[in-house]
Amino acid sequence: MPWLTIAILAYVVLALVNLADKFLLDKVLPSSKTYTFLIGLLSLLAFLLAPWFLEWPGIGYFFLNLITGALFPMALLLLYQSLKKGDASVVIPLIGGSTQIFTIILAILFLGESFSPRQWLALLFLVIGLLIISWFPSGHHWWTKVFAWFEVRGEKHWRVTLGALASALAFAVFMILSKFAYEQQTFLSGFIWIRAGSFLAVLGLLLNRASRKEISKHLKKLFRGKKEFLFLGNQALSAVGAFLQQYAVFLGSVAIVNALQGFQYALLLALGGIITVFYPKIMKENISKKMMVQKLVAVLLISIGLYFIAT
Repeated sequence: MPWLTIAILAYVVLALVNLADKFLLDKVLPSSKTYTFLIGLLSLLAFLLAPWFLEWPGIGYFFLNLITGALFPMALLLLYQSLKKGDASVVIPLIGGSTQIFTIILAILFLGESFSPRQWLALLFLVIGLLIISWFPSGHHWWTKVFAWFEVRGEKHWRVTLGALASALAFAVFMILSKFAYEQQTFLSGFIWIRAGSFLAVLGLLLNRASRKEISKHLKKLFRGKKEFLFLGNQALSAVGAFLQQYAVFLGSVAIVNALQGFQYALLLALGGIITVFYPKIMKENISKKMMVQKLVAVLLISIGLYFIAT
């Protein structure tokens, strides 16, 4: 299954991007709005492929592509809002597990996907493994700094649950609509149009005067500090990972590709542990006996899921 290899490669790349993000969020660009804006702005790089691959899909699919692309930053916004109000150790597993479940249900209902008993078993192992990874104490997540960056608060409220579920649903719908869009047009043309939708969505950040000032302020600091190449290099790597992930969705089952994200987290756990042992000044993860057992169980379940898919 070439799409399985492509999906795994995508998550390897995205795991490396996540590690670089940790440093960038700490040292280079401490502004969530500016970071989001730049990521959306860099979506336009997909238009470098336009002279050779961009095709007019028709008015209906044109708007479908734009709406699909806009869903991704919308899902991120809902995620950040939930994190600000709720406990990260609750929000993340809720979003992670719900996204997989929503994707499976929507894929069956709207894409007509069906799974063999072996694939259902693989999905079960992958989702459970992802949940176990997500349910680590919030102080020991590799993404703890990311939460702090978005000013996460520990206050709990029923709106947190609704916001987290809305974020999960938005992520799932983004994946489902991406798959549908790719089935109606060539992959590269659809990919370019969807990225255009993400770009147009983040332009909404400029409508607010305070947001414009914040973005302008941090952009000046970024380029004055001469660390823009580090940021741009990481985003280029991120673009490669996103492209590979979307191509895997185009080729294979969107539900299984989405569930394979657990492999990305498993790799992050391994890399985080290695860096903690050899380079503790860069990253320090919890490597207590209890935590290591929990991590190993999660990795084992994900590995079993990969085995059932690959064989």
